[in-house]
Amino acid sequence: MQIPQSDILTTNRLGKIFSNTVATYKFFWFVSIMQIHAKSDNPRIDVWDIVIRMVANAWYPIHYFRLSFGKSDSLFDIVMDLQRITQIPIDANSEVIFNGLKERLEDRQIRKQLNILTLNVPYRFLRPWIDTSDDRDMVRRSQTFENGCLYSLHKEAGEFYIELNPAWDAYLHTHYNILVDFAYWNLTLFLQVRNPNVPAIPNKLIRPEVRNSLMKQHNYWDMVMNIGGPIHCIYTGKELHPQDYDLDHFIPWSFVSHDLLWNLIPSDGSINSSKSNKLPELDLYLPKLATLQHHSMQIMLNANKEPKVMEDFISLGYTARELANMDDVHFRELYERTFNPINQIALNMGFETWKY
Repeated sequence: MQIPQSDILTTNRLGKIFSNTVATYKFFWFVSIMQIHAKSDNPRIDVWDIVIRMVANAWYPIHYFRLSFGKSDSLFDIVMDLQRITQIPIDANSEVIFNGLKERLEDRQIRKQLNILTLNVPYRFLRPWIDTSDDRDMVRRSQTFENGCLYSLHKEAGEFYIELNPAWDAYLHTHYNILVDFAYWNLTLFLQVRNPNVPAIPNKLIRPEVRNSLMKQHNYWDMVMNIGGPIHCIYTGKELHPQDYDLDHFIPWSFVSHDLLWNLIPSDGSINSSKSNKLPELDLYLPKLATLQHHSMQIMLNANKEPKVMEDFISLGYTARELANMDDVHFRELYERTFNPINQIALNMGFETWKY
């Protein structure tokens, strides 16, 4: 992915900010600067505000999706420690996280964790413009905006802040979306190497404001029950009726990041809060899941009903009709081949096992 070019600015150097990156700091540093700059015309930005915003941006992929940032990255441990200290919810939005940390910045434990992020990345980020590994030299040379660098560094009288190069102001505002996408695109490539078996990494970097509606999936299961009669929750055994149940992601949405029908099952309303984003005990619940899914497909197709949402089953390698015509043993084997490796990867990432 390329960034917009300029005949005036050193955009060729900006395009190299993520070259030879061994940790996630630069990605989150740049995105955080862009976010703060977009809300203010003040070129001066406090470094503490930037690092707090970095933590807020990294919070969701670390806590909710359990993505690995690699062995060389301390941001992962910092975010984990700050959640333990502050007890800010793991699925809080970025503004709640930012404000919660900002309000407690004088807390020695919190400041100690955040201080780690101020030690290297403010200087190393400018290396495409200023080739020095000496921090004091970097500060001095940045203040002349050497080679048209993005910002200058200022450490004085107990303050630490950057000042954006005014030459970049209009460019950053005009191309905000492209530049943030550029950072996240490179972050995705970085994380895919470190999470090779994790699905849908691009969907796990930013907390969605609104989750997708499950109306189509609810309609499917309502039809199953209206045609075939009540079904029983695979977890509690409770009888379920149309429009009187919750839909559960068998393997948590926080791992699979999709709403495909083959991973969704009606459940007793008490289950979601108990199960949350934990993994169901496969030996206990997978056979029940396979039996109910197979039965539901047969009910629908025998009634000549095949809503579009049933096309979700194609991702398992078969049409809904082919799956419905399988015998129970082969259908269950297919579900075992599908769910066992997904479950194992999630376990390796630290997801906990649950049973009712």
